[in-house]
Amino acid sequence: MPEMVEPATFAADVRDGRRVVRLAGSWTLASLPTPLFEFESFEGQLLAMAEEEPAWDLTAVVRLDSAGALLLWRLWRKRWPAEALIPDEHRHVLQRAASVPPTSAQAPLKPRPGPLEWLGGLTLALRMHLRDGIALVGQVLLDIAWLCAHPREMPLRELSATIYKSGALALPVTALVGFLIGVVLSYLSSLQLRLFGAEIFIVNILGMSIIRELGPVLVAVLVAGRSGSAMTAQIGVMRVTEEIDAMATMGVSRSLRLVLPKVLALALVMPLLVVWCSAAGILGGLVVANLQLDLSWGFFIDTLPRAVPLANLWIGLAKGFVFGLLIGLIACHFGLRVKPNTESLSTKTTSSVVTSITVVILVDAVFAIYTRDLGMPL
Repeated sequence: MPEMVEPATFAADVRDGRRVVRLAGSWTLASLPTPLFEFESFEGQLLAMAEEEPAWDLTAVVRLDSAGALLLWRLWRKRWPAEALIPDEHRHVLQRAASVPPTSAQAPLKPRPGPLEWLGGLTLALRMHLRDGIALVGQVLLDIAWLCAHPREMPLRELSATIYKSGALALPVTALVGFLIGVVLSYLSSLQLRLFGAEIFIVNILGMSIIRELGPVLVAVLVAGRSGSAMTAQIGVMRVTEEIDAMATMGVSRSLRLVLPKVLALALVMPLLVVWCSAAGILGGLVVANLQLDLSWGFFIDTLPRAVPLANLWIGLAKGFVFGLLIGLIACHFGLRVKPNTESLSTKTTSSVVTSITVVILVDAVFAIYTRDLGMPL
């Protein structure tokens, strides 16, 4: 039979003209009132009695643990009462509760930094990220050079798994988004082109905008939010659970097994996803052009190669390759910077996605500047 736990009880009476509080039962964590509202009521009644500074009688207490001792020590305002009957075994527990150091006061809030201090902190943070990013790129290049000399050490399993997760599983969502973007762009453009009798130029607008710009950028944003965040979270969890430290202890290169497969996989699948998304976008635009402007499918397909030179497709593929490299490097960079706590994991994952999208848009602007004379129809 399990041992019955006596609940903690108390009673107050008057002895020799002085108020005495008698405690009885088991004053342990298991015997104290469990629901919060019952415990607050229990403690409130004791506090009201302690305000009168009575004498305390603990001779009827059967058992006392640290939880009960801390409760009594708080009631006594962290000092021994003037009159108390305390058995030796209970006094020992109370002395241990009294020896617990007080909690430190809350640190004062730091003053809000001024504009110059904020700018300096931002500059130092950017410098640190740039330094670590360059080191990561250099390590990846060294790993590639080492694999060229030792091709049998290629992490094919990690590479194929990342290609499947980041490429094959991303086909439905990229096709859906590309198709809907083509539908919206074609519908809005057709409304304006019809006003000027320039319906046939819908092919130029759709081809140039989707193949050259929207396709690569849309895929990069989707991959950054889908695969980039997953990579950062995966490496971050390995940091929290100390798996990366275990790999270093066993002599396994974290860059060769974690960073390189992810970067190479994204660099390989991004151009393919760009073609897939662009094809879906062109198909969506073709459907709307046929319904809204009554353009035949044959005319659209025959005009597209003349309206959009092949160089635009190569530009889109090059963007996809560069975007894949950057997203992979940024995701791994922030994943390796995760500290062993859950707050850092969520913060770095968010920073990874935001930084990836920002860098993609900046690099796309650089591409637009340096390729402005390439792929333009005569």
